[in-house]
Amino acid sequence: MKFPEDFTNKIICGDAIDVMKKIPDGSVDLVITSPPYNLKNSSGNGMKDGRGGKWSNAALQKGYSHHSDCMPHDEYVKWQRACLKQMLRIIPENGAIFYNHKWRVQNGLLQDRQDIVDGFPVRQIIIWKRAGGFNFNPGYFLPTYEVIYLIAKPKFKLKKKSNALGDVWELPQEMKNGHPAPFPVALIDRIISSTDAKIVLDPFMGSGTTAVSAINNKCDYIGIELSPEYCEMAEKRIKGHKPQDKLIN
Repeated sequence: MKFPEDFTNKIICGDAIDVMKKIPDGSVDLVITSPPYNLKNSSGNGMKDGRGGKWSNAALQKGYSHHSDCMPHDEYVKWQRACLKQMLRIIPENGAIFYNHKWRVQNGLLQDRQDIVDGFPVRQIIIWKRAGGFNFNPGYFLPTYEVIYLIAKPKFKLKKKSNALGDVWELPQEMKNGHPAPFPVALIDRIISSTDAKIVLDPFMGSGTTAVSAINNKCDYIGIELSPEYCEMAEKRIKGHKPQDKLIN
């Protein structure tokens, strides 16, 4: 099914679920996204209770533009499951979702986001090992990784030879970016270049990293972003981006 031209290679400013409902079934090859983590609704990371330290100078301490990142957990899970349901609907039988999230300790127990992904066709968990971080809790070691759930339809396959890549990716975080929690371009480049995707969706586009990577890989993109501030940031970044000649897997 041909995708509506009004959406292709554009950032749509709006609610992720509302916009995805307008996308036809099976019309997007690949979804790559990292939703807000609901970090400010946390018992152990120092963001809520003022222990802050370095958090006081971190962008996430203030939350996202147009999103507080502090929902009751049950509501957050319901919201994210509704988002994943739409993502799954709009990919074809050979499509996939790369869903980046962060495990955390909540009330002394590991919260591994299984309540969000339960029932979805998770094929693999990829570990994204990033540098550094903060840990104000003496009850566990400093977390230095995030997880990417590969949620795939039955006929999804990687590009030839890409399956030789390991499932632990050591890539640094993006530091020179005005968004409080940006993807590194290298991470998205690795995902897109490992597939045969022609059109890529990010329903939480943020500063536009997925679009930049799609351009690098000569793909079309669709971006959805709630914040007008981040939409403007993404559009400026895309306009000034020069595609990379050589991508490193």
